[in-house]
Amino acid sequence: MNKPLTLKTIIKPLATIVTLTITSAVLTGCTNPNTPAGEEGYVFEQPRIFGVGGYRGSLIGPSNYGVSLWRNEIINIDMRPNTYTENFKILANDDLNISFNFHAVLAIKSGSVKEVVEKYGAENWYIRFVRETFRTFVRDEVQRYDSVALKENRSKIAESVEVKLKEYLKSSPFQLRNVVIGNINYPEIVAIAVEKKLAAQQLLSEKETQKEIAQKDAEIRIEEAKGIAEAQKIINTTLTPNYLQHEAINAQLKMADSPNHTTVYIPVGTNGIPLIKGTK
Repeated sequence: MNKPLTLKTIIKPLATIVTLTITSAVLTGCTNPNTPAGEEGYVFEQPRIFGVGGYRGSLIGPSNYGVSLWRNEIINIDMRPNTYTENFKILANDDLNISFNFHAVLAIKSGSVKEVVEKYGAENWYIRFVRETFRTFVRDEVQRYDSVALKENRSKIAESVEVKLKEYLKSSPFQLRNVVIGNINYPEIVAIAVEKKLAAQQLLSEKETQKEIAQKDAEIRIEEAKGIAEAQKIINTTLTPNYLQHEAINAQLKMADSPNHTTVYIPVGTNGIPLIKGTK
């Protein structure tokens, strides 16, 4: 026989259901936001039933916010320096299409995670606040130069972009550490022309070297000729008749002591210098 429904029999199951619901909400609603090393966390609440929500605090990693009853969540922002690379294909001042990369090393000031999230788009801060301005500065500088002059002025271009970007970021939580231009790639026709120019310069350098060698050789020959002429001049001034007679007498004395008797001396020359005739 069914028992009649009473207030007690109705309230007891409802109390059990409410208790289980609250317990489940407590167990599933608890969170423990944490932030890894090198990052800062923006803790905020997304309430399901109670609470006003919004910003709850910041964390500097590595750390935990602690277990909370409500739906506290966290957005972690990497504060360490990171390299952001932009690829460019720009018309230089002489209307040649130049391809290259430009790298910027950026970091975020410590303690500024709340500002980064609420004003600059959280994880998207680079795309929303920095990227297009950075690209504009690069384009403006590159287009001032002819294509051939770009490589020669790459340091100057990087310095100019760095100055402008630092000024732009001065009042923001973002810090520019360095900017670097990557490889500059010319169109194929320009690359071929540059190679030919370098080859021609190399050949010209070789020709200049050969010319210098030839000039040195000519100078050496001139000096040798001068030396021979000077020697001949000295010999001509010293070949006096008395000297020649003295030399002839010495030659005769040497030959007289020689076992070779096939030579006859006839002293009928000038100043007694003999005419020499060989006999068989």
